[in-house]
Amino acid sequence: MNGRILVLNCHEAWIDQLRLLDQPLDIVVGLPGRHTLQWDATSRPVPPQARLISLPEALGVRVPYDCILAHNLSDLLDTRSLSGPRLLIIHLTLEGMIVEQKATVPAAEYRRAVAQYTESVCAHVVAVSSLKGKSWGFPNLVVPLTANPTEYLPWTGELARGLRVSSFILRRARTLRWEFHQRAFAGIPVSLVGHNPEFPGVRASSNWVELKQILSRHRFFIHTAEPGLEDGYNMATLEAMAAGLPVLGNLHPSSPIIQGVNGLLSDDPAELNLFARGLLADRGLAGEMGRAAQRTVRDQFSGAAFREGMLQAIQVARGKWQRSQTVVLA
Repeated sequence: MNGRILVLNCHEAWIDQLRLLDQPLDIVVGLPGRHTLQWDATSRPVPPQARLISLPEALGVRVPYDCILAHNLSDLLDTRSLSGPRLLIIHLTLEGMIVEQKATVPAAEYRRAVAQYTESVCAHVVAVSSLKGKSWGFPNLVVPLTANPTEYLPWTGELARGLRVSSFILRRARTLRWEFHQRAFAGIPVSLVGHNPEFPGVRASSNWVELKQILSRHRFFIHTAEPGLEDGYNMATLEAMAAGLPVLGNLHPSSPIIQGVNGLLSDDPAELNLFARGLLADRGLAGEMGRAAQRTVRDQFSGAAFREGMLQAIQVARGKWQRSQTVVLA
């Protein structure tokens, strides 16, 4: 494969991983329903070999794309006139989406609609985690996230503060167990970074350079999530681990955290508060755990695994598309 890949813009940190495929990339911007119409440079720069185009420009491309990457059914509908293989990426659990959107449609109906439509357009489906794939009915089709420790600054932990990187957290309050977070870290200095207009003074990083600086200076990272609605980690968590921060949060079956090794977990807010105070008082212990977190990311979320998984997924998508064209021609 050496042609262009088309992806509709959303989840910029995930799209940035596509640079590991070393292929030209068209990123469709200006789409409704996103928190910004353009590429969100607060989390990542535009990937190398990528160009930003509008949807009409993408629909006018005459040379078929190697693959069309969509994040939801709307993306598949927007690109239905294009010829080429399709790959649907699942980023959220179905249950979490229903809670956050206050949807009234039963989960089974959502699953059925996705299964029927992806089959009708011969799209292949993969998820960023087993939990998310299973929630939509695709439990074994996973391309794991990745973060590379060599891309981050040396950790200093000079700020005796916790850090959470999350956007629109109040809209995802139940999914991300925000009330638990507040109880567990009461009295603990914590920086919140992300698009959160409800919180005065809270802002996203200006760019990836500043985000890496923020990561390098904080003592530990926080991720809390409701099992069944969200994984025990997300892209921001892996970034923090790659940057050398230990992770604190609630107990979760899919968490990559090993208790006392690369972080500390508890479902008891008071105990988690004590864990946080311990790391604020002991920078050396935080650094030791952070180095273990970096090893976890290298071992379990490697760039090689992402590249191999994506190339295989695209190959399957191409096979499905080619077989559908053979049937049509016959």
